[in-house]
Amino acid sequence: MTDTSTLTRLALQGGSIVILLGLWAMGAMVADSTLLPTPLEVFTGMAKEANQGELLHHLGVTLMRVGAAFFISFIIGTAIGITMGRSKLLNTVFDPWLVLFLNIPALVTIILAYVWFGLIEAAAIFAVSLNKIPNVAITMREGARTLDKDLMEMAASFRLDRKKTLTKVILPQLYPYMAASARSGLALIWKIVLVVELLGRSNGIGFQLHLYFQLFDVTMILAYAFAFIIVIQTIELMVLQPVERHVNRWRR
Repeated sequence: MTDTSTLTRLALQGGSIVILLGLWAMGAMVADSTLLPTPLEVFTGMAKEANQGELLHHLGVTLMRVGAAFFISFIIGTAIGITMGRSKLLNTVFDPWLVLFLNIPALVTIILAYVWFGLIEAAAIFAVSLNKIPNVAITMREGARTLDKDLMEMAASFRLDRKKTLTKVILPQLYPYMAASARSGLALIWKIVLVVELLGRSNGIGFQLHLYFQLFDVTMILAYAFAFIIVIQTIELMVLQPVERHVNRWRR
């Protein structure tokens, strides 16, 4: 059963969105320009593209790329972060590598991936994943550094093997860090995917944004942008936030 605090929070958030849309509509009416369409015009354009199948097609393609890059970067970044967090030697040796990759601009990585491998799907996924792996690794490294020493000693005293120690002792303590990394990762990855699509793909939301930019069609630019924002926000509210609350329940 939904409690009062949840209903209040939802009401406040809904009211905030209504106010934002109202301010947008008033600004569009005052400007009276095609460069600032009204919310109704944007959502009408969104519905039209959805009915024609174009919007759903490009949304699906972009979500596939986001999902693939998210999975790859999360798995690799988590493994690197835990390893560096548990080994002072490896952390000392590879920390400069982590800082280097963390500070390489996403645009540079994307361009190099396309130059090295060509304008192919694998290059796009590789570029996005490479940009996110260092962020995941840093978060998980900090989590690995905070592992409870008493629990680790208990696992050693009971002679748990590495697999059980990882799944029963280490990972449960790292779940909050994983959840935080997943939420921040999704927000970063989809933005990089749009740049990847804009520069070198023939489909996806980024490609459509580039197409309508060339046509100076602000209405359709906003329609495609908001369509994807709605999808990502839905994933955030329906999947990532509940998971984060679940793994952090022990902190209450």
